[in-house]
Amino acid sequence: MTRNDVIAAAKRIAGEIERTPLVESEIDGTRTWFKCECLQTGGAFKLRGATNRLLQLTPEERTRGVVAFSSGNHARGVAIAARRIGIRAIIVMPSDAPTVKVDGTRAEGAEIVFYDRRTESREEIASRIAGDTGATVVPSFDDPAIVAGQGTAGLEIIEQLGRSPRRIVIPCGGGGLASGIALAVPDAEIVIVEPEGWDDMRRSLELGEIVPVEPGPPPTLCDALQTLRVSPITFAILKARGARGVAVSEEETVAAIRWAWHEHGLIVEPGGAVSLAALLAGKVDVIPETVAVLSGGNIDPALHAQLVG
Repeated sequence: MTRNDVIAAAKRIAGEIERTPLVESEIDGTRTWFKCECLQTGGAFKLRGATNRLLQLTPEERTRGVVAFSSGNHARGVAIAARRIGIRAIIVMPSDAPTVKVDGTRAEGAEIVFYDRRTESREEIASRIAGDTGATVVPSFDDPAIVAGQGTAGLEIIEQLGRSPRRIVIPCGGGGLASGIALAVPDAEIVIVEPEGWDDMRRSLELGEIVPVEPGPPPTLCDALQTLRVSPITFAILKARGARGVAVSEEETVAAIRWAWHEHGLIVEPGGAVSLAALLAGKVDVIPETVAVLSGGNIDPALHAQLVG
């Protein structure tokens, strides 16, 4: 994959996604920017990749629909893109997915199949559905079209800032957003952020090979980042770009959610706030020309009120 794939994706999905704001802020006296994908249609960056992938389906594939698996944000992105195109979407979601994400996905007209993330494989369920219906599987990050679509957020950062930033700090689950932005913004240092205990991309980058999340990972509010193993596509891109990773605690993530609300009135979900958490906690230095991506805002209103109160 190359930057040209991201540029082609931007042309393909133009008019189908929001050009989200780049909000100026200040941390520790240093000017900083937030790329607010929490304000994207569907509440997260996922609509970018989903739209780019679905627009490339053949007429025959469209008649059979799509199947995706997700804890929520990719689910809703695929559901929105499918509704707009007029095709069937089946989404495999964990039974403990946040209600706000389940309701949002269902409201877009998608059919939902629940599974137990502790005992069942979402990939196997999606594959079985695809076999039964002929639907095209649309993975959340292990697909070049998905990665290219997510990378369009990086092209917008350059356009809005008027130049390439020195550093971009990005939440990471499977790495689709981070690797897409890494392709789109070749001159920026890329730092990925994961929850503690779920930092398999950080460990993979340090070891130089893909390693899964270690057995018995801790509970986390960051449902959007509970990926057990990253893909060769995303890992290879981030490795080639010399990306590095850090992990943040639940307490640091909650502090970031609270800060985003009180400082900017931004509603950011836990998984979308880890980039900000890394900056506020000093795990990533705040240098001039730093951009942090706030990747999602789909959080239960009651939980948000509890965390920011």
